[in-house]
Parts: sequence; structure tokens; C-alpha cells
Amino acid sequence: MSTSTWKVGPLAEAAGLTVRTLHHWDAIGLLSPSRRTPAGHREYTEDDVGRLYQVLALRGLGLELDTIARCLDAGLDPARVLRDHRESVEARLAALTTLRDRLAGIEEALADGRPPTTAAILGALRATGAAEGAVRRHLDDDQLRALARHGAAAGPAAHYLLEVEWPELYRRAKELRLAGTEPTDPRVRGLVARMDELSALFNGGDRTLSAGVRAAWREDPAALSGDASARPGRWDALTDYLEAAR
Repeated sequence: MSTSTWKVGPLAEAAGLTVRTLHHWDAIGLLSPSRRTPAGHREYTEDDVGRLYQVLALRGLGLELDTIARCLDAGLDPARVLRDHRESVEARLAALTTLRDRLAGIEEALADGRPPTTAAILGALRATGAAEGAVRRHLDDDQLRALARHGAAAGPAAHYLLEVEWPELYRRAKELRLAGTEPTDPRVRGLVARMDELSALFNGGDRTLSAGVRAAWREDPAALSGDASARPGRWDALTDYLEAAR
């Protein structure tokens, strides 16, 4: 059992943060010290430090604090967070190395009296996997490329947005519906607003893309969700509930 603890000042210094930042994260429930000393002082435990690392790693991937909170609430694979963080760091290092080499080449060209040239950079689109077949019945090739392009632009954050936060939003909405909460309730509308933000992130605000993806979900939820037991109509009640909130 861990006995190491940290007060807010030393932990903030070690993490390269301000005390004010840790106090803010405590206030919003993102990261709170979980131990109290006999004198009543609050201290961070090793488990809290582990959560702090996850917060910083996910923030480094470009996730907002609200998204990070939902992802942590939903439960994350620590190995996945570590791998994505490492890959993100390696990608930044590779980008800096490329920039350094390019600048050195331009500098050399100028020194030799030659006009400098720059190389074109090609981006690789991610494969959309098994879900592509279901979506393809509702979207054309240009729309599929647009979806892939927006997904690629999100980088490693796409995994957490699509596979962690999005299901968590639907889980919370389902709980509210089953509890008899009216669609006009601010909690429901807040969830819908965040769903629509994520949708706009991946479809660029194109309503035809959004409509096509929703139709694919209704027609073939097994392919889109990865749940082989999902049948058409399984989430119709929840979808109608969310539409009423909109």
C-alpha cells in the first residue's frame, strides 16, 4: 500500500504546473487530493499522481478538460494512454527533425548561392475499418474522404473522442432517459450539445455527412459500434430522445 504523499506546492513544481492550476482542477473535480493528514491538510497520493499523469498526457494529445474528465470517468487503459503519449512525443520530435533538416538545407543552398526549394508533404489518411462498408451505403467517395480527413486531423485524440467520450455521452443520456428525465432538461441538452460539437469536428459541419452517418447507425449498428449483437432499431428510442432535446 502506498504511503508517499505530496502537498499541492511540491506536486505543482514537480509537474511544471502552477498551484492555481491544481486548485482549479480540484474545484472542477478533475483531480483532487484524496488523503487528509491528522491535522486536516489535504495531500495527493501516488494514485492521484497517476491520474495527474493521465490528465497531462491527454491534454498533450489536444483534449479539452471536459473531455479528459469524461474519458477518465469512463475508464482508460493506462497502457493505451502511455503509448499514445509516447507516439505523440515521437511525432513532434520527427516533425522538429524534418524542420531542422529543411532549414539546414535552405541555409546550405543560400550559402552556395542556389535558390532554396521545399519538398511537398503528403498526409496519409487513416483507414476507416469495418465501419466503412456501412457508411459507404449512405455517403459517396468525396464524403468518405472528408470524414477520413477530419479524423486524421484530430490525430491521437480521435481515439478518445470517438471510442471513449462519445460512448460515455450516450451512456449518460441513456441513464437520464431511463430515469424519466425530460429531453428539455439542461443536463440532456448539455450532452446533446457536446455530441454535436464532436459531430462537427469529424464532419466539418456538413449536415449531409452527419445525416449519412446517423442513417448508417440506424441501419447497421453492429458495424458502427463493433458490437456484433447490436440489431437495427436498438438505439432508436435513445436517438429519438436526443432529437427531442435538439
